[in-house]
Amino acid sequence: MTDTGYRRIATEEAYAPPELFDLYRRLLDSGSSGDRGFESLMGFYLGSSAPKPVAVRRRLQDLGDERLADMDATGIDHQILALTSPGTNVLDAAAAREIATVTNDRLADACRRHPDQFSALAALPLQDPDAAVRELDRAVGDLGLRGIIANSHIAGSYLDEPKYQPIFEAAEDLGVPVYLHPNTPNNEMIGPLQKSGLDGAIFGFGVETGMHLLKLITSGLFDRYPKLKLVVGHLGEALPYWLHRIDYMHAAQVAAGRYDAIRPLQRKPSEYFRHNIWLTTSGMPWQPAILFAREVVGADRVMYAMDYPYQFVAEEVRAQDTLPISEEEKKAFFETIATDVFGLRTPTTAGAPHSLSLGS
Repeated sequence: MTDTGYRRIATEEAYAPPELFDLYRRLLDSGSSGDRGFESLMGFYLGSSAPKPVAVRRRLQDLGDERLADMDATGIDHQILALTSPGTNVLDAAAAREIATVTNDRLADACRRHPDQFSALAALPLQDPDAAVRELDRAVGDLGLRGIIANSHIAGSYLDEPKYQPIFEAAEDLGVPVYLHPNTPNNEMIGPLQKSGLDGAIFGFGVETGMHLLKLITSGLFDRYPKLKLVVGHLGEALPYWLHRIDYMHAAQVAAGRYDAIRPLQRKPSEYFRHNIWLTTSGMPWQPAILFAREVVGADRVMYAMDYPYQFVAEEVRAQDTLPISEEEKKAFFETIATDVFGLRTPTTAGAPHSLSLGS
């Protein structure tokens, strides 16, 4: 393929420090996590000798040669790095604070060494909101990180709870986005999904995170913080397909007064997707779904992501390069929307964006 004229910025690309994997293994060995989804997911990725989990855990820990070579091989110009799920969310508060600090320092160092290739989101000890705000201030103000990675629920606790509002307030004040990333379903949800082998990326992640996103919307989060920016992957975890029904049923529930949790909002639920929420294509490189999402939430709300290294397929990049949209729209989809949302810097080196190689 010839040079495209745009940089391909991949906006949901995972990292894990070795210290986090060490803590995960201790939790798994002791059986003390109390989180069935974590035990299933990380028990597989850290315990299996099958080729894919071996490659995933090796790539997750790399912030140098292999990751950069993979980017070259697939035509990715820039990755926005973030701590892999479940991140700090299964740790105790002290360990979460330590791992967040280590992760953010490592990511900042990688961004300094490779400023044209990497930006990063801050990991936070979400179970300690005061410490999370302090770490966010340090990560953004001192380290130059570009937002927050929120790996969904924290031991079954969701971010619509009032105790987490200082984190969103700080994100709005700093002008940085929150990236809501999937976690495995919590212990109250996971039973029938796990029994059917559907608890992971095939379906359970979307069920869990789509619910979390809708909880945030209906809680009035964006009415309290109208300038807050929230990014969600996998083309919105199926919610764009449901928006008409969600609007209708939300209005009916408000009128009925059936639930204390369902209160009037300043906008229809669907309208927050055009004001506060952006979607990425991580794990969803399917043209019909991408075009539908662009139609219902706005073309300026949908941007590219790969979901490296979990879904690392060069052909997916080529498929999105051939979307039936204009070259100007492709530049926005691959580059300028991400640049604006995450406040990315201009590259320091001259040269054309990557052409796509399928030789590796």
